[in-house]
Amino acid sequence: MENFSTGISESMQHVSESMFRGLSLIVGTSQQVAIRRETNDIEEMVSRQIGVNGLSTMLSGSRREGFRLKGSDFDVMVWPNEIRVATDVSQSVYYDDSFNTVLLLSDSSESPPGFTLLQLMIPTEAADLNRDFPLFEKMHGNFYISCSFYKKWLREVSLSTPHILTEHGPCGNAIIYGTEWDLAPCFVCDFWPPSASSWIERCHSWPDPEIVDDIVRGGCHFVAIGHPLGQHEHLEWRISFSQAEQKCVYAMNHSQFLTYGLLKLFLKEVINQQHQETNELLCSYHMKTAVLWAIQQNTLTHWCPQNLLVGFWTCFKLLIKWVYEGFCPNFFIPKNNLFLSKIYGSSQKSLFLQMHEWYRKGFGCLLQCSSISSCIIDVMYNPRLSILIDENVMCCEADYDKELLNAINLLNISMEKLPRALWIVEQLIGSHLTQYQVDHLQRLSVIFLQNTAATVLHAINSKSCVKNKQMYIADKISFQLLKLSVKFGCVSDMLYIAMFYYKTYRYRKALSVLEKTKAKLARPYLMYGEHVDRELYLEAVGGKSWATKKREAVAYDLIIYSRINYIDELVPLQEFARQSSIVFFDIPLFVFLHFLEFLCYRHIDGALSQAALNELQVLVQYGHDPYVPNTHRDISLYTYILGICQQMAGQH
Repeated sequence: MENFSTGISESMQHVSESMFRGLSLIVGTSQQVAIRRETNDIEEMVSRQIGVNGLSTMLSGSRREGFRLKGSDFDVMVWPNEIRVATDVSQSVYYDDSFNTVLLLSDSSESPPGFTLLQLMIPTEAADLNRDFPLFEKMHGNFYISCSFYKKWLREVSLSTPHILTEHGPCGNAIIYGTEWDLAPCFVCDFWPPSASSWIERCHSWPDPEIVDDIVRGGCHFVAIGHPLGQHEHLEWRISFSQAEQKCVYAMNHSQFLTYGLLKLFLKEVINQQHQETNELLCSYHMKTAVLWAIQQNTLTHWCPQNLLVGFWTCFKLLIKWVYEGFCPNFFIPKNNLFLSKIYGSSQKSLFLQMHEWYRKGFGCLLQCSSISSCIIDVMYNPRLSILIDENVMCCEADYDKELLNAINLLNISMEKLPRALWIVEQLIGSHLTQYQVDHLQRLSVIFLQNTAATVLHAINSKSCVKNKQMYIADKISFQLLKLSVKFGCVSDMLYIAMFYYKTYRYRKALSVLEKTKAKLARPYLMYGEHVDRELYLEAVGGKSWATKKREAVAYDLIIYSRINYIDELVPLQEFARQSSIVFFDIPLFVFLHFLEFLCYRHIDGALSQAALNELQVLVQYGHDPYVPNTHRDISLYTYILGICQQMAGQH
């Protein structure tokens, strides 16, 4: 075992390269990870500048870091914009009174390391703030905000949604569209906490000085959960470095990032599949902490594909040491023991014995990890097996295009803020952005243009007395916006023009657009969702710009916002969505195409209308990938569309 830790043989390097390749295919290549990160970053930039309901949000956790592992949930931090936390009274001068900012003061004097009380800086505000909901408690003559009351208030008042099922630590755990979301109520602090000042002094070799400066300028957050052993658990708040951690993970090279991914897989598939007593004592955050410490302490000189196993083993030994000692130091505040009140006593002993047994087996313990065991076995049985770790060989142009296609996360934007959203996108496109971010901004702008066009047209139609000139102007503006969206959009965006024609009673023009769309969707090289024939796609559009590829060979599902009126026939579906607090939903592309075709033919030809209905019925009830993606099979919204059509046709 000692030989393993001090040196690495040629065969071990070969296994490491095989695992690097396997993990790149599971976790993603560096380019795929970059696409995910950069698109998330630009979405957050747009969302922050628009502002939603006085709240700011930040995607955190694994997805923000660039992972897309199966079963991973969405971690979102949520905080009110008008409340800020200061770490010193003197910092109040940075806030303008005209913005009505409520200032809280971090007071860690009576809290364990990594936790704090949040004191209201101006006590006279307590009565006003407590009027509708009891947020503050008086203690030692000062008013402190209760983390337990705040969680209830933010969830019930500002984030009211029937989807929230349970509390999970500081978060409200929700299942939305079959995906798990953790919504963490918190406050933002624009200053680096004094308790983490030692971290700055530790950063001699990693991360780079400019990254350290950026992290410190970004401040921190205070999450609504107290220390279970603290004196005032219901009043305490945990100092969160989610934003700083995300920037540290971004600073990793790809071998370091894959080592982190390997630890996450080993945790999920091996460590947490053992005895019930030790199940889930360790979590993904502990894995990340081990990698961050190992990199900063320069435990391994070269983090590269050939050293992947050594990197994993370095971090694994560090975890064993922490479990043995019962002390896992927080990366930013080392005195904060992440194991406290969780890993101790008999469960700690059992976990250590398990981990020591894996240690005795050496890297062979990774054979228990089902996701990557074949990477080891293949090389062990065939030592001369050639391993290609060039990203251009592992993934082709089509794979990266598919990553970009599926990267979008829609923003919750009200109709009133659509003009501002378009203005923000316009300003950002002219700034210093990566090509992925520009491409993603164009996709967001297409969605904003489509929704603005629908809003303009609906607004004029809703008025009781409208002059022909006003109707003409609204019609022209809407159509120009949709034409612009198609210019920067993809094949499926033509359906919004078809909807426009249907709404304005130009049924034959709508059908003409539908026929053109059908012809493009019938192309064998179409990229839609997870479906694409890579060879045909590359032969047809390989090497062309993303804008050209989108217009010729890329399609999305139809995105429908529940509060924007597109056509009257969608209103019942949108009302159903609103009752379930759904902001937007998607309709499978081919389902929507046949739906709109049925609606148009109803006004032109009864026989063709029935034929379109029959096609829709077959598609909804028996359709399969790619025409009705498997992710939609059990969602009633789409069978509801069929029901609407059948009712119109007099079949119900």
